[in-house]
Amino acid sequence: MKPKTIIAGILIVLGAVILAYSGFTYKTRGNPVDIGPLHMETTESHFIPPVVGAVTLVGGIVLLVLDTRKA
Repeated sequence: MKPKTIIAGILIVLGAVILAYSGFTYKTRGNPVDIGPLHMETTESHFIPPVVGAVTLVGGIVLLVLDTRKA
């Protein structure tokens, strides 16, 4: 398979998953906080909106169509 076809497939699947879950939230570790003898860990939540999934899905479809047109 061509690399463009593989990338298009990955984009289509990723976009469909993001749309299916109405967005995607993931957490990362923030900066640890030390206040005297207390040590606190923080986490930061990041939200990927469904619009990003739609753009990713359409981009994958366009990439796949353009790749098959050339062949």
